[in-house]
Amino acid sequence: MQPFEHVQRGDGRVRLLGFAILLGLGVLLAGLWYIQVVSAREYSTRIRQQSFRTVRVPAVRGRILDRQGVVLADNRPCYNLVLYVEELRPLYDVAYEQLRDGRRLTLPERNALRRTARFTVASNIVARLAEVVQHDVFIDENDFHRHHDQWPYRPLSLWEDADPTTVARFLEQAALLPGVDLEVLPLREYPQGPMAAHVLGYLTRDDDARDFEEQSFNYSQPTYHGAVGVERGFDEALSGEPGLKSVVVNSLCYRESETVWQTARPGRNLVLTLDAALQRAVVESFAQELGTYARGAAVVLDVRNGDVLAMASVPAFDPNEFLTPISADRWEEWMNNPTFRPIFNRATQGAYPPGSVFKIVTALACFESGVLTYDNLTNQIYNPGYYRLGGRTIDDLASAGWYDFRRGFKKSSNTYFIECGLQAGMAAMMEMGHRFFLGEGADLPTYQEVRGFFPSLELAQRRWSRGNLANVCIGQEITLTPLQVAVMTAAVANGGKVFWPRLVERIEPAEASLGQETARFENRVRGELGVETRFLDLLREAMLADTEERDGTGFKAFHARDGRTPLLKRYRVGGKTGTAEVERGGRVVDNITWFACFGPYEAPHYAVVVMVESGTSGGGTCAPVARRIFQAIERAEDAGAGGLNLASAVRQ
Repeated sequence: MQPFEHVQRGDGRVRLLGFAILLGLGVLLAGLWYIQVVSAREYSTRIRQQSFRTVRVPAVRGRILDRQGVVLADNRPCYNLVLYVEELRPLYDVAYEQLRDGRRLTLPERNALRRTARFTVASNIVARLAEVVQHDVFIDENDFHRHHDQWPYRPLSLWEDADPTTVARFLEQAALLPGVDLEVLPLREYPQGPMAAHVLGYLTRDDDARDFEEQSFNYSQPTYHGAVGVERGFDEALSGEPGLKSVVVNSLCYRESETVWQTARPGRNLVLTLDAALQRAVVESFAQELGTYARGAAVVLDVRNGDVLAMASVPAFDPNEFLTPISADRWEEWMNNPTFRPIFNRATQGAYPPGSVFKIVTALACFESGVLTYDNLTNQIYNPGYYRLGGRTIDDLASAGWYDFRRGFKKSSNTYFIECGLQAGMAAMMEMGHRFFLGEGADLPTYQEVRGFFPSLELAQRRWSRGNLANVCIGQEITLTPLQVAVMTAAVANGGKVFWPRLVERIEPAEASLGQETARFENRVRGELGVETRFLDLLREAMLADTEERDGTGFKAFHARDGRTPLLKRYRVGGKTGTAEVERGGRVVDNITWFACFGPYEAPHYAVVVMVESGTSGGGTCAPVARRIFQAIERAEDAGAGGLNLASAVRQ
């Protein structure tokens, strides 16, 4: 007993403690020997009977915010009850042997019986799940076999977005359900509903694709990708990086433990230039003025830098509907309804003849070519109520009489602008249109943009006659999008700068701790009109006359019925109305109505363009919508809260 030689013989307590320590060490050594030697075979068998499930965990998608920080797209937890079909193989084998009952079968018979056994096992488990959660849960046999054959690496969804009561009932008896698990996943949510649906776009669930990254996992949750809108344009930044977890499942297909190996890295947030309150005001202005069945679009730009403050297309859709499978009937209703087409983004995908709003370009071409000068603006052209060119007659909706530039613009005389435009010539008209970059894309990251049709000078000279040019002077023969018309109006308002429209302000990390940098998108000038300032001043004065003088086509929209009281408190708005005819088979099938304007007149800030399909006239259909938008802006300024009170202001 060397360890106790230094202990006095009479100290019994120390000797007792020493013996207790030695006894404890002996017990530990005995236990270690029992585990490593005696129980080695048992643990080896258990390891062989366990399976390890490596699961790809999708990252939380980045949020989408407006310029004020209002959330446009967010995420919420979604509780899904799923079945891991591959982990039921031991149960499949047992069921197969029971169904075979020792019979000798051919290969096709064995394959058919195995399919029956698999579905029998799965359907029995689902039936037990229905009893546990006290709700109808079932699987279709064809859907089960298709999932088992094509996507065995993905869990089969039994119940998506389960309510808290269902989740609680499942967790109480989860151990009774082999292969069934509760997955908590982030689900996309659009709290503003249809308000900015076309800009945001929507997500689609891709059950077919299995990318390279997924090859290293036993199981992967379904992949969601942006289909259109900024959800698609910035899909990579928003998606983040998936995580990885390992789940241990025993031979009876019951889950034993779970270990997170790699935490999912959330996607980055996207901050747009939109003002959510102004966006809502635009949508509500359509509804209040034209009802719920209007078909059109509106764009609001900041003329000083090209920021897209609002961009709406009506009717719209609710992107939340895409988070669950959409029925074939619903999709058919959306895609193939020739009238409403809510998925179609009329603001950037709709190319329409601009009608008389194009007289803005015609006027500038006439100034630049010398047809109109500062000295001859009062020279008059007689309008008999039509313009005759060769054997063709073009109607003039302006009343018969004499017209100078100002009267011709505010009353929108076709005769006046055709006569002046033909004198300016094809080259001047085409060149001025191309200074506004008409017929070219705006480089928006939404995958919803068309260029419209505005030909090159070479193509126009080769294909167009003098009659075609006459039509171009009044906004026929060509097509523009509402966004292009808004960029055009903004350039006139700001003194000649043509901006690239900016829709995204920045991409920022979801959390500061992630160490990611913020990527900013600067405002960019695309070109200069190169038009003399005095000519732009004259054009803006004519646009103001259109809304402030009684014979202007936009006057009634901005004044009370007495004809004297302005409906805007402070803003003076300059604008131009337009109505274009859509022909098919030689007959008019629709009218496209427009109103393009800017305000306040003294220090332009906003360019507002409204387009409505099947409208009555630009002044009667579109101008009132634009006026409501400006009224909402004024009320918000009165409230002293910037754009954040626009939504409530527009309802007053």
